[in-house]
Amino acid sequence: MSRMPDLQQQKQALVQHYKWLRQYGCNDSHSGNASFRWHDDVWVTPTGCCADTLTTDDLVLCHIDGHCGEGASLDAPLHVAVYQKNEQARALFHSHGPYTVAMTMKEKSFTPIDFEGQYYFPEVPIIHINYAQYVELAPAAVAQILQDYKVTVVSGHGVYACADSINLAYKWTCSLELSAKTAWIAKQI
Repeated sequence: MSRMPDLQQQKQALVQHYKWLRQYGCNDSHSGNASFRWHDDVWVTPTGCCADTLTTDDLVLCHIDGHCGEGASLDAPLHVAVYQKNEQARALFHSHGPYTVAMTMKEKSFTPIDFEGQYYFPEVPIIHINYAQYVELAPAAVAQILQDYKVTVVSGHGVYACADSINLAYKWTCSLELSAKTAWIAKQI
């Protein structure tokens, strides 16, 4: 019989997976953000947090109604918007995988060339937003796409991956980065 994780276990899982994104090169020490939905609450990493020192006590409480707690990530409204639009979403990761960012700078979509990539993401939509308008436009644009896709990329910025669990959102993030790395290497041959 499987037991549903409690709130503290979810917080610990989010922190651990966020640290792994840093450890395995999908983020630098202070980039990206992550969240999970717990009923009507959204727990999100704080703005400017360091993945190396993040603890469960640092996570910031937001609400599905759009209220974001003090110190929440700049992307907290985007996280909330994704959960509002996608009832199945329970976790969202934002990362800056260098191969994914590099391979999606000028394209409208990214099609992985490797088997797993094609199996998981036959197409990865890419959103082009002027950097000056990112905070204003990204929440609605990302939420709209993540209603129908596991991942999307904001060109020049990074990946957003959502799923029904923290581990699965992490998997989509890492799988996309490996697919982009594979495509990059293949272009060099």
